[in-house]
Amino acid sequence: MFYIVGVGLGDVKDITVRGLEIVRGAKRVYLESYTSILPENKIQLEQFYERSLIEADRNLVEQGADEILNNADTEDVVLLVVGDPFGATTHTDILLRAQDLKIETKVIHNASIINAIGCCGLQLYHFGETVSIPFWTDNWKPSSFINKINQNKAIGLHTLCLLDIQVKEPTWESLTKKTKVYQPPRFMEVNQACSQLLQIIDNNEFDGKNYVSRETFCVGAARIGWPDQKIVAGTLAEMVNVDLGPPLHSMVIVGTLHPLEEQFIKQFTIESK
Repeated sequence: MFYIVGVGLGDVKDITVRGLEIVRGAKRVYLESYTSILPENKIQLEQFYERSLIEADRNLVEQGADEILNNADTEDVVLLVVGDPFGATTHTDILLRAQDLKIETKVIHNASIINAIGCCGLQLYHFGETVSIPFWTDNWKPSSFINKINQNKAIGLHTLCLLDIQVKEPTWESLTKKTKVYQPPRFMEVNQACSQLLQIIDNNEFDGKNYVSRETFCVGAARIGWPDQKIVAGTLAEMVNVDLGPPLHSMVIVGTLHPLEEQFIKQFTIESK
């Protein structure tokens, strides 16, 4: 059996009892290490799980899936995922590969940023399509995601923005060489995302009517589910100057607020700090 087990967001103990039993009984256990991070390190996880973990980077999960799935038709193999297994398309892909190989699969769910973002007071059924905001480079500055934000705002819906994570990314220079050299890990912060959005707005880079402006209300969320989680709300122009501390960060572009949402979110506004 091939299992994908969600381990939650903020504590080594967030894994479910069912998930922990599967981990302790498996032949091999992989820890996916590039779509998110936990406050604990691998050693702490191993101590609590009472199992050794094999770290699985992007290359292993996406290009070396056959290695992970090897013998999973006759023994239990586990892939641990921060948050929920379906929080990233990568995990859907490896499940499909397992099914193509006639390997039985099972998913053990857990909390993810998709539902935990409700802690800021915005009601989950008022969210539209989620978008990802990537790091810009000197030669690549995509802006098309703002069209999805506009579509959501046009009908009053909030937009969860997942901010870029780059872990074990090869340098441009090393791509042509046999030996890979990797860039230092990078995690986009809310103020960086706001800065890029403001540049898109100022340059009028959107299709059709624009509903996003410098005064658009948004919520910055950092380390959700961790002991030191932090939430701050303000306009895009205000949030570009807010430091929410270490990763991981996400943000919400707010749509039309329900009175209960408005009442709850006041505690996080910059004016109330």
